[in-house]
Amino acid sequence: MICQKIQTNESCEKYEMTERNESVRKKILITVLAASIVSVSLAGCGGETKTAHVELQNDEDELESGEVILTVWAEEANFDTLSKMIESFKQEYAGQADFTITLEDSADAQTRNSVLGDIHNAADVFCMPDDQLYSMIAGGALSPVVNQDEVKNANLEEAVQAASYGDILYAYPYSADNGYFLYYDKNYFTQEDVQTLDRILEVAGENDKKISMEFNSGWYLYSFFGNTGLEFGINDDGVTNYCSWNSTEGPIKGVDVAAALLNVAQNPAFLSQPDASFVESVASGEVIAGISGVWNAVAVQEAWGKDYGACKLPTYTVNGEQIQMASFTGYKMMGVNAYSKHPGWAHKLADWLTNEENQTLRFVERSQGPSNKNAAASDEVAAVPAIAAVIEQSQYGVLQRVGNSYWDPCTKFADIIAAGNPDNISLQDLMDNLANTIAASAVQ
Repeated sequence: MICQKIQTNESCEKYEMTERNESVRKKILITVLAASIVSVSLAGCGGETKTAHVELQNDEDELESGEVILTVWAEEANFDTLSKMIESFKQEYAGQADFTITLEDSADAQTRNSVLGDIHNAADVFCMPDDQLYSMIAGGALSPVVNQDEVKNANLEEAVQAASYGDILYAYPYSADNGYFLYYDKNYFTQEDVQTLDRILEVAGENDKKISMEFNSGWYLYSFFGNTGLEFGINDDGVTNYCSWNSTEGPIKGVDVAAALLNVAQNPAFLSQPDASFVESVASGEVIAGISGVWNAVAVQEAWGKDYGACKLPTYTVNGEQIQMASFTGYKMMGVNAYSKHPGWAHKLADWLTNEENQTLRFVERSQGPSNKNAAASDEVAAVPAIAAVIEQSQYGVLQRVGNSYWDPCTKFADIIAAGNPDNISLQDLMDNLANTIAASAVQ
């Protein structure tokens, strides 16, 4: 079910970033909607830089002086920090309007489904990862950024690109750390140890400990394929994928990766578990290394203290070679609902929540890496292991741009590998099925 907005302190269950637990029917409906509108509004635009649904406008003329009621969707873990930002916003514009601003809990991974499912009752301002941008544009959900040049100049080029279609910036970037890397306990590992997955597994095994990863998540599974020379990506239609992970040619073949994954998954020191369970296993002492992102940095640091370490992903052995593990990189941003009853103030609020000062506050309180150039260049940001690690890993990553048919095949494939391929399916058949289903049409 979609994470609905609430006004209590109860949290909706956190959904993983792959959204693979959404119903197939909902995926298909949204995909078809996005595809049909993209073909009309985006691909058919020619040289135009706007969609048929939204246009650039100056909302300064729409700043009401009376009662202004705004709703912000965000994850509850960020409420304390966002509340401070909202209070400073009210102080900044005190006397210009009578503000009522409500925070409501909604998982970032579900923003697209929640907004497009009921756009007229969606929040005025909402947080979302960059991979949802095109669907949101296609669905007519986003009001483009008003102060385009100012926001573009203030943020990192990659973050601006991630929040744009063509030359139009459709959302306000606020973090540049939506990727993953390796956490490790320096009480067990040296910097040399964490360079290879083989050595990490060896050290964990020697100490009767584990290394953790959400192995059956397509988001993380990509790390084993990204730098092998096997190809994967989204087609020009913005809906379907291409995939050569089953290739029988080249120095690294699909079956080579499958064999390597079997070796990793069957190692007694390897633990496949949901990302949400990673922190629990770290706290219990069972896990001494793991692949995750900055959202777990505070909890990991609390568990390991001065021994908390983070670095790029290691290399792993494929067909006798050491291959650098890849990653999906990503950015988070705030969108303004195209149907907001107070568009001018909604833009003002989104701009405020993502400005340099508040990106710095988000970094200090939530260890989230800023996309603002000045905030990201600070010595304080560079000194945080998790932020330094995600920056280091980004050189081996790509923006997550995938069609919906990617996620479920990855889960099914990884579950078979994690179980040790109990039915003894030939590795080529496994890889053929994986690649073909990833590249299949979203509507069967």
